[in-house]
This record gives sequence, structure tokens and C-alpha cells, in this order.
Amino acid sequence: MSRLALAPPDRGVLFVVSGPSGVGKSTLLKAALARIPGLSFSVSATTRDPRAGEADGVDYHFVARERFLALVEEGAFLEHAEVYDRFYGTLRAPTEAALARGDSLILDIDVQGARQVRARMPEAVHVMIVPPDIGSLEARLRARATDSDAVIAGRMAKLAGQLGAVGEFDYVVMNDDLEAAHACFQGIMLAEMSRRDRRASWVARFAPLASH
Repeated sequence: MSRLALAPPDRGVLFVVSGPSGVGKSTLLKAALARIPGLSFSVSATTRDPRAGEADGVDYHFVARERFLALVEEGAFLEHAEVYDRFYGTLRAPTEAALARGDSLILDIDVQGARQVRARMPEAVHVMIVPPDIGSLEARLRARATDSDAVIAGRMAKLAGQLGAVGEFDYVVMNDDLEAAHACFQGIMLAEMSRRDRRASWVARFAPLASH
């Protein structure tokens, strides 16, 4: 599908996307980013060292551990987590600045992170990607042939906590038929970017016609 010719909204949308490993989030996200202008991944902050070719502010905001913890105390993050003794998080200030410019952002995080964002930015739009059933998800993980049996078992053990939170999300997209999943996922984003309160400039252009 070709890239859409779509003007950005007056204020962008923060899309929080969650779903279990193997459900196909990456495929849906990649297609949405390629088709919808003004949409990009949120740049996270991290305490890990930059890898070869990574640029500060582009791939991550690279922050010293002490500074990261100080920012946590200041309430500077929409969400944060510790993973293998390294911290990752979404800074509120650059996120707010991007949304104010009309840029829309995707935040691909787990259920716990989504809860943190919901508490700190209630206007964010939350989308859960689900499989048609548990068995098909395990089959997808095994078909990828990238994880050991132990890793797959660990991922499956986390399913209850992830999918059990589906009722907390604004939208649910089932990745059963891929074409339908793409249409639903992108449709959600396009509809949210077209809400009247995010298109005040368009409303101002045409609303005066009502007085004629």
C-alpha cells in the first residue's frame, strides 16, 4: 500500500501498543509507519551504552544511571522499567513537545508500562494486539525458530498477565487474518488522528459557514 497524503493533526496522538511476543506487532507497526505520515516510534531513554551506529536522540536518549534515577524522582517519565540491570523509559517532555507539533508517536510497551502511561497521560490511545487463540500463538513462536523451548515456555507463562489485561485497552485488534488486522490497526490510528478535537484548524475553516 502506498503512503497516504494526510496532513498531520493539530495535536498528535500517543498510541500505546501492547501484545504478547509472537502476536505480530512488529509487522503491523512497520506497515503503519510506512503508510501513515507524521507517525513514528517514540524515542526511549536508556542507561545502556550506545551500540555501533546508534545516535543519541535518534535511537535512544542515552542517560547516565544516576541521572536516570534522578529523573525518576522528578517524575520526568511517563513510564519506566528495569530490564537486566538497565533502565528504560519514556520521557514526558520530548513526548509532549512532539505531540504539540502534530507528530503522532507509537510506544510499544508491555501491560505494566501501559498502566503507567494511562495514569500519567490519560488521553493516550491504548491498543492491544491479540492472537486468535493461545495455541496459534505458541505455533507462531515455534515457527520462527529463533527461541529455545525454555524461552518459549517462559513467554507462554507470561500470557495470562498480558492477555488478561485486554479489558483495560481502548481497542483490541485480533491478528488472525493479516490483511484485516492491518486495516483495523491503521483504521484506529487514522480515526484517532481525525477526531474533531485534534482537527481544530479544519473546524475553524468550515464552522463559520453555518452562519451563512
